[in-house]
Amino acid sequence: MNELQLKMCDIQGRLFELSGASGYDSVTFIKAFMTSEVAKGLDSKFNRMQWAGEEYLLAEIADNAELTKGGTVYDKEVLYWAGYLYRFWHFATGEDSKDIYRQAPAETMSRNWLIFHTLAPEVAIEDLKEIYRQKNEK
Repeated sequence: MNELQLKMCDIQGRLFELSGASGYDSVTFIKAFMTSEVAKGLDSKFNRMQWAGEEYLLAEIADNAELTKGGTVYDKEVLYWAGYLYRFWHFATGEDSKDIYRQAPAETMSRNWLIFHTLAPEVAIEDLKEIYRQKNEK
């Protein structure tokens, strides 16, 4: 992982954290972001969104998605970790944000944060992928 990629992971983590500080329902925000054109742009080799800060990214999502304030707002640590790990996951595997979200939706990330946030990101990703595989074998 190069320095720019790690910076993008941090920005996405701060974006998710900012969504909570702004009072957006976490499940709604995370789904809206991970399935958005903004996330698709961040997944590409080069896109102007990759140079944007978290405030700009949040404004883009808020302008283009039906976000709700209130509801369940995850702790800032959970939000930062989820945002960071989703972007790291993309860089580590090349999978796009929509596919990553399908495997690990917001509820899965929140439920597993307590244990998985202490793991190396690569290990957490493999464990999340395994949870998804086991869930879909049934």
